[in-house]
Amino acid sequence: MSTPSRRLPHIDALKAVAAQVIVLHHLVSYGPISRAAHEALPQLAGLMHEYGRMAVQVFLVVAGYLSARGLSPRGGALQAAVPQLLWRRYLRLVLPFLAALALTLGASGLVASSWPELVPADISAGQLFAHALLLHDVLGYEALTVGAWYVAIDLQLFALLVGLLWLARRGWRHPGRLVVGPLLVAGVALASAFVFNLDPALDAWAPYFFAAYGLGALVHWLTLWRHGRAGLVLLAAAICMALMFAWRDRLALALATALWLAWAEARRAQGRSALPASWNPTLAAWATPSYALFLLHFPVLLLTNALLANAADATPEMGLLLLVVTWALANWLALPFHRWVEAPASRFDPLAWLPRPRTA
Repeated sequence: MSTPSRRLPHIDALKAVAAQVIVLHHLVSYGPISRAAHEALPQLAGLMHEYGRMAVQVFLVVAGYLSARGLSPRGGALQAAVPQLLWRRYLRLVLPFLAALALTLGASGLVASSWPELVPADISAGQLFAHALLLHDVLGYEALTVGAWYVAIDLQLFALLVGLLWLARRGWRHPGRLVVGPLLVAGVALASAFVFNLDPALDAWAPYFFAAYGLGALVHWLTLWRHGRAGLVLLAAAICMALMFAWRDRLALALATALWLAWAEARRAQGRSALPASWNPTLAAWATPSYALFLLHFPVLLLTNALLANAADATPEMGLLLLVVTWALANWLALPFHRWVEAPASRFDPLAWLPRPRTA
């Protein structure tokens, strides 16, 4: 967990809001609780069901920004060893993911008789192994929990960004210059926007999503450059051209998120804040367990849906009440999950005793 003095409130705001929207999207998309929500509040539930999933684009932009900030703070070439970076990222993602997956499978076993439609009928060892490697979509296995695809794509996107920055270090004579790595990232991001993101068959692979991820990374570097504002205008114009070629709501939201992030970063550079300073502790409290909430809310939803399915006199009002209970319980349980599972996972390394490879 970051210390309060090192936190970025505008990043916290994006993470906190996006996490809550994704949770609400799932609450109105699965099981008896979702049906009750659509019956009681058809327009609101319909909008959340249809558009709530797009909040993932906010996470993609934020993840790209934070990865670029950590890997190449000044836009130079990658300095750390690639295997170490990928291994630590994998552990940070997969250990909490597997813990949440175990809880999901346990909840599935408890509710199998009352809510069979979303409980996997047969789970193979290969399917579990593919999930542990974050290769379930690539290998064609059905996901065992919602959001599993995002965890896998996050690792792929990080690996692609690391690879591009590694090329900047290995392939050019002056690897410390503030240009080669970002130019490679910009090239792949534009290729994603104009080509890869137009083919739904590629949605199990990082290039399909790299437009949003690359936008976040480029915002970080452009805000450091002397002519970064002009570069941002050119980048936004290029993405707008891609949208004119083929409109995508997801890409438009990613661009809007990146532009807001650039504005907030510019204000921070001027010693000003994009949000009231009094909000900072609240934003930090909601944003810190956002990954834990993303992982943990589905097993909670399984259990509360089973309660509603077994209720003798279930009504839409009872369903709405359980929706609120599910949301509150998932947010509350995310706090100890973050503290006792996610945070230790970010420090755990079973191969720490091995000699580290050289960075050069």
